[in-house]
Amino acid sequence: MTTNDLAIIISTYFSLGLQYEEIIGLLAQRHNVILSMRTLKRRLASYGLYRRKNFSDVLQVAMFIFEQLKSSSCLHGYRWMHSRCLQNGFIVQKEMVRILLGILDPSGVAARVKRKLKRRHYRSKGPNYIWHLDSYDKLKPYGICVNGCIDGFSRFIIWLRVGRSNNNPRIVAGFYVEALTYLERVPHSIRSDMGTENSYIAEMQSFLRRNGPGSRTAFLYGTSQHNQRIESWWGILRKECVQFWMEFFEQMKQDGYFTGDFIDKSLIQYFFSWILSE
Repeated sequence: MTTNDLAIIISTYFSLGLQYEEIIGLLAQRHNVILSMRTLKRRLASYGLYRRKNFSDVLQVAMFIFEQLKSSSCLHGYRWMHSRCLQNGFIVQKEMVRILLGILDPSGVAARVKRKLKRRHYRSKGPNYIWHLDSYDKLKPYGICVNGCIDGFSRFIIWLRVGRSNNNPRIVAGFYVEALTYLERVPHSIRSDMGTENSYIAEMQSFLRRNGPGSRTAFLYGTSQHNQRIESWWGILRKECVQFWMEFFEQMKQDGYFTGDFIDKSLIQYFFSWILSE
């Protein structure tokens, strides 16, 4: 790896808002580059990258946040918005973002403060011990289908895909095969509901784990209550993204631009699928 390549990688991780420890860990795990904390800070300084110097103009940050609030970003809190600012090249403190959000979107801040959840305890034995699989149908009336899978231990998103259908077992099985190919590992177990779209995955998972320990629990069917990790993720997804699009498409329907027929759904799939995928 050349010096320029390393500089680009470090700068990219820095712009994503990752902590220094996370950058060091990713460099070691993904790029086989071992750096000490002191060396990393010295390299960042040579690139002109600082977290506590050369702060961006507050007015420019406020204008950026104001534009973000016009989209589904209005559903996010200040921590997410701070990361968004960093990813777009702004150098700003988290506290400043919190203050700006309170000024620009006081009603949104008040609404998020009231939504306090009492979480149930969840335990998993480790990474890739159990994956939780499910389909999300809140946007299905408008032709948008979502399918996702999450690791029960780390909450790592194995896949989150937008498509025309989440009832076709071949499509969902394709997501599973792509994930195994990319991660180069098979989970100990997969938990899902009784939907027919998961039948191919159940067969492949059971086959791949047939000679391993716990082969009888390679694929677990159950209710939504037992699939709580992915159900919890759907709640986060709706709060931070999907609710905006539900209201947007419903407004189109009320304004007479969407009737629910095949052509209207196809148009929404064509124009909005890639936006939702992003």
